[in-house]
Amino acid sequence: MSELRVVGLTGGIATGKSTFAAALRARGVPVLDADALARAVVAPGEPALAEIVRAFGAGVLAPDGTLDRRKVAALVFADAGARRTLETITHPAVRRAFAAETARLAAAGHPLAFYDVPLLYEVGLDRELDCVVVVYAPREVQRERLALRDGLTAAEADARLAAQLDIEEKARRADVVIDNVAGTEDLGAKADRLLTDLRMGLGRKLPNAPPVRY
Repeated sequence: MSELRVVGLTGGIATGKSTFAAALRARGVPVLDADALARAVVAPGEPALAEIVRAFGAGVLAPDGTLDRRKVAALVFADAGARRTLETITHPAVRRAFAAETARLAAAGHPLAFYDVPLLYEVGLDRELDCVVVVYAPREVQRERLALRDGLTAAEADARLAAQLDIEEKARRADVVIDNVAGTEDLGAKADRLLTDLRMGLGRKLPNAPPVRY
């Protein structure tokens, strides 16, 4: 079994993180998706789904037996206690799924993988990974992209942005920043540069040092 380095990948809404993740996958590098793991652990038949039903009742299920995410979101949105209950069920399940996936990748001989986590800093995963890559675009660019992509007003875009940790704070804390201001055309070249540098030993920055920027 090889030693597997796992690099965190995050960003903000409309910064291009998903496009950069796709560029990494296109180059043969595994990218684990935290959202996909979170969906998988609450699929029908999974222990976490049974725990959620015990905690919140069968009303959180859709007619087909899957978890009704909208109902659950409505339950926990304004109830911090309910949100903590949900997190005590789902977070350990996701961590177990992540551990199983990384063990599988290591056994298959992969030396490097990325873990795509939208709320990586918010849930404190940054210190558990080899290093953290942030895909960055300034707030005004995020706002413009949201307005164009989703048809939002400036106020609606700002409300969505306010719900996340500010992208400047994420960039400040990152080990590597992928600048994506101009658009997606050069993200492939930046993925190539990043992978080369990671394979040459790029890792966590020194405390208070600026991130490496591409």
